[in-house]
Amino acid sequence: MTTLLKLLVWLLRIVVFVGLFGLAIKNSGPMELRFFLDQAWTAPVSVVILTVFAIGVAVGLTAALSVFLRPQRNTDHEPRKHDGN
Repeated sequence: MTTLLKLLVWLLRIVVFVGLFGLAIKNSGPMELRFFLDQAWTAPVSVVILTVFAIGVAVGLTAALSVFLRPQRNTDHEPRKHDGN
């Protein structure tokens, strides 16, 4: 059962990769990004999309960094005793 599942997962990965690769090839035309002060950057659309995605990942990881660096609370202490009231 697990071998069949692994095979299906790999087939899905291959289909997604081929689909995204085809999308990148079809969108390889130049795109011009215009910035302030008459500056411009010309690059293929797929490179622009990949760059924006990488910037988004970096911003998301930076936002989540506080969760990873937060000191862990010590939960190994004795449980509280309730007096039944």
